[in-house]
Amino acid sequence: MHELSLTQNLIEIAEKHARREGALFISSITVEIGALSGVIPEAVEFAFEACTNGTLAEGASLEIQHVPGVGRCLECGQECPLEALTDPCPSCHSFSLEILRGQDMLLIEMEIDG
Repeated sequence: MHELSLTQNLIEIAEKHARREGALFISSITVEIGALSGVIPEAVEFAFEACTNGTLAEGASLEIQHVPGVGRCLECGQECPLEALTDPCPSCHSFSLEILRGQDMLLIEMEIDG
């Protein structure tokens, strides 16, 4: 389960930024998880509590914002929603798509106290 290591890295990044700001603890973390990222949001939620034990984020809440996949067809120029990296263009059925959104997992916000 690579979500465990991703969640550990997320907490390390959050702690680094919180310490730089002089925070004593992190009360919430918000992340975006793209539909095409290969990351299972439920697995991140499951790993979050274990990964925050003994850190500045212990007891913090986690908010996950889901980002849909979006691509642009390199053949017809149509922008289209994507549920998988292997989806064809719905207009011309080409598989030549440029991914525009939905491949990332990003720490976008955190609340700190202290």
